[in-house]
Amino acid sequence: MSMPRISWRGGHGRTRSAVVITLTGVLALLGALVGTGSAAAQSDRTYVIATDVTFAPFEFQNEQGDFVGIDMDLLAAIAEDQGFDYQVKPLGFNAAVQALQSRQVDGVIAGMSITDERKLVFDFSDPYFESGVQMAVSTDNDDITSYEDLRGQRVAVKTGTEGAAFADSIKNQYGFTTVTFDDSASMYDDVKTGNSVAVFDDYPVLLYGIAQGNGLKTVTEKEAGASYGFAVSKGQNAELLSMFNAGLANVKASGQYDQIIDTYLGEGAQTAQGDNTFFSLLRDSFPLLMEGLWLTIVLTVVSLAIAVVLGLIFGFFRVSTSRILRGIGVTYVDIFRGTPLIVQAFFIYFGIPAALDFKMPAMTAGIITLSLNAGAYITEIIRGGILSVDKGQMEAARSLGMGYLPAMRKVVLPQAFRTMMPSFVNQTVITLKDTSILSVIGIAELTQTGKIIIARNFESFNMWLIVGIFYFVIIMALTKLSDRLEKRINQ
Repeated sequence: MSMPRISWRGGHGRTRSAVVITLTGVLALLGALVGTGSAAAQSDRTYVIATDVTFAPFEFQNEQGDFVGIDMDLLAAIAEDQGFDYQVKPLGFNAAVQALQSRQVDGVIAGMSITDERKLVFDFSDPYFESGVQMAVSTDNDDITSYEDLRGQRVAVKTGTEGAAFADSIKNQYGFTTVTFDDSASMYDDVKTGNSVAVFDDYPVLLYGIAQGNGLKTVTEKEAGASYGFAVSKGQNAELLSMFNAGLANVKASGQYDQIIDTYLGEGAQTAQGDNTFFSLLRDSFPLLMEGLWLTIVLTVVSLAIAVVLGLIFGFFRVSTSRILRGIGVTYVDIFRGTPLIVQAFFIYFGIPAALDFKMPAMTAGIITLSLNAGAYITEIIRGGILSVDKGQMEAARSLGMGYLPAMRKVVLPQAFRTMMPSFVNQTVITLKDTSILSVIGIAELTQTGKIIIARNFESFNMWLIVGIFYFVIIMALTKLSDRLEKRINQ
C-alpha cells in the first residue's frame, strides 16, 4: 500500500505528526510480524474466558498443568451441558477485569463478587457461590484474636476481593491500615513474615490455603459476604450469559454442582501431602518451569531481534544531519525510556485494542512491548557506538569515494560494534529479566509459572529459590557465551 507524501515544513506541529505516523507504522509492522489475531480466528461457538489461576480452590493449576478448581470444573460442566467451546485465558484478577472491559475476552470467571459498582460495567450471571470473609493470623500469633486487637497494626488484603472491601469498611472503626497484594500467596507470606499481623480473605480460599499448609489460622467467625457470578461486558455476549445460567441450573439439578463443591471444600477435599522439600518441589515442578523458561527465551529472542532492527533505524535517525529525523529518534527514545514497562504493556494490550475495537493476543502484546522498550535502549547503544568512532574514519572513507551508507556499513559500524558489544549483552540480560513483568497481562513465562505453582502449594521460599536459580543459570550461560564471542571479535 502506498504511503501519502508528507511535507516536513511547518515546524514542531508537523514534526510531532511525523513522529506519530512513524510510531504507528512501527506498531503496524510489529503486529504483522508477530500476528495480531482477531475475533474471527475464533469460531462462533468458542469463547475466551479469563480467570485468575492463583485463587485456589476456585481456579489453580495442578501438577499436570491443567486448570482445575470450583470455577474451572463448573465452567467445564456448563459448557458440556450447553454445547459450547471455550478457551481459558489465565490472567491475574485485575488484568482479567481490564481484559473484559477492553473486550479482549468474552467473559470472566474468577471468584468475582457481584456488587452494585460492578453491575454498572458488567452483566452478571445468576449467583453460583455464596461467599463470606474471615480473618486469619500466623499460627504462632496468640495476640490477635479480634478486630479490636488490630488497632495501630497493618493488615494484608488482596486487590478486588471481598476481604479487601470488608477490611476497608471497618479499618477506621478499629484503627488499622491495609496493604494490598495481587495474589493470595504473597498476602499470606506478608503475614507469616510479620510485616502484617492479619489477613482478610474470602473464607473458602482462606480455609483451603490453611489446609494446604499456608501457615495461618482463623481467629474470627465468618462474616456474611456477596455472591460470586460469571461476568460479561455490559450489553455484550448475551447468548453466552444465557447459556451459563441455563447450564448452571441444569448442573445444580443433576447434583453435579454439589459434587464439584465437595471435591474442593468437602470432608474429602485434598490436603497438603507434606512432601514439598526443595528437591521434590523441583522434580514435580520441572516440566512446568521448563515451559515457562522456554517462553521466556522465545520472548527475549524474538523481541531482541525486532529491537535491533528498531535500534538501527532510530539509531541512524539520532546521528542524522536532519533535524526532523533526529527529532523522531529523540521522541521515540524519550517515550519508551521515560515510561515504565508495565504501563507500556497495559497500554498496548488493553488500551490500543479498546480504542480501536480489536483483539490482540497477549503474546503479541508482550513482544511488541518488549521490542519497543528494548529498541529505545538499543537506539542509544548504537548512537553511542557510532559517535565513539573517530570522525576521521568517515571522512577518510568518503574521500575515497564511498557513499555515506556504504562507509557507515563497512567502516564505522564494524569499529563501533566492538564498543557496543558489552552494552548489547547487558541489554539482552535486562530484556530477559523484563519478561517477568509481562505476567501482568497473563503470559505464563518463568516468573508467572512460579506464581501459579505457589498458589497451589504455598511453598514460596523454595519456589522462588528455584525460579531464581533458573534465571541465574540462563543469564550466566548467556554472559559466558558473550564473553567468548567478544574475545573472538577482538582477536
